Amino acid sequence: MAQLTLDLGHRPAFGREDFLVSPCNAEAVAWLDRWPDWPAPALTVYGAPGCGKSHLAQVWRARSGASVMAREALVTASLDERVGAGMAFIVEDADCGLDERALLHLYNMLAERGGHLLVTSAIAPARLAIKLADLRSRLVAAPAVAVAPPDEALIGALLVKLFADRQLRVEAELIGFLLARMERSYEAACALVDRLDAAALAARRRITVPLAREVLSRIGSTERT
Repeated sequence: MAQLTLDLGHRPAFGREDFLVSPCNAEAVAWLDRWPDWPAPALTVYGAPGCGKSHLAQVWRARSGASVMAREALVTASLDERVGAGMAFIVEDADCGLDERALLHLYNMLAERGGHLLVTSAIAPARLAIKLADLRSRLVAAPAVAVAPPDEALIGALLVKLFADRQLRVEAELIGFLLARMERSYEAACALVDRLDAAALAARRRITVPLAREVLSRIGSTERT
């Protein structure tokens, strides 16, 4: 069995899984490591869909005990009750439209009590279409860090980890085959490993390049219909 060696750092995700560190996310990881010593109540992590913002948010959630403030819950009328005595919150997808007054109120509440807010967005705070001047100024003044799309080394390491989590050993040839043909995102890697595992179980076969070729062909056929 060939061994795949990838020169990547890794760190506990403060849970059962490991969070893989690569140049594309190292700066964001460094900012999360600084918590609670942030220079402002908020930090924005931004990058294209699939770059791993949500994974980073979950790492910080496990470390800080933060609560996720869902979009439908972020409304001014019931915000005080929902926030309670909480000190750390996560608001995702700020670029998709949020109740700006509610987000400003949440920011101010956390600032007053020495708490912290992690915001994720596809674009930098300065580019967000925020109409409320006070909210815009606060987010722009707070630190923001970009996460680049996952590089080949990171996706390769993630594939190896996802297979290992299922107690599946695969050859380096398979990882190379997948990397050359798959979308390079966290979501795509997870979905592909799910499909390969299911296909192998259904056919009672090992996960090999021929099986991967069949699965990728079916995925391509589905996407074209």
